[in-house]
Amino acid sequence: MPKYVIERTLPGAGELTPEQLTAISKVSCTALSTIGPQIQWLESFVTDNKIYCIYISPDEATVREHARLGQFPADSVAVVRTIIDPTTADA
Repeated sequence: MPKYVIERTLPGAGELTPEQLTAISKVSCTALSTIGPQIQWLESFVTDNKIYCIYISPDEATVREHARLGQFPADSVAVVRTIIDPTTADA
């Protein structure tokens, strides 16, 4: 199943408290359970003003439906075509 990177603009994201991040996570998990098991949240990276989320989903529409249900921004949704890391240089 395809993997997606979602860019969410959230000014001040890097200053969110652990309690606020917990609340956001709960909203996300509720939206995921509403949609069903075909979409999976893997992890998110919180920066100063954005959150970058990694999801497995059958399609972009399902990712965007999650954003709609959770009332999260989804400024861009990009399918991951391949993954590289430092070991790629050894090939």
